[in-house]
Amino acid sequence: MSHRHKVKIEKLFEHPISANIDVKRLISALEHYGCKVEITKQSRVKIFKNNEEFVMSLSHKHDLSKDSVINLRNFLVKVGLSPENLE
Repeated sequence: MSHRHKVKIEKLFEHPISANIDVKRLISALEHYGCKVEITKQSRVKIFKNNEEFVMSLSHKHDLSKDSVINLRNFLVKVGLSPENLE
């Protein structure tokens, strides 16, 4: 199962930016790698890792915008979850 989680994180770092990211599977992958994830009633996702917090908005279809993907990439690099650091 770990391989599937790694692939989901790697998909965030693809070029060009993927517009086909399943948020539920992404959240599962983030939790697998030690993130705490909360979904608020206002369609926001809060991600916590290493005393850092990242908040992003979801569309009504629970899709990620390209800006959200870029910002999430930056957060993941900051907390050490870039593809080259994954097991």
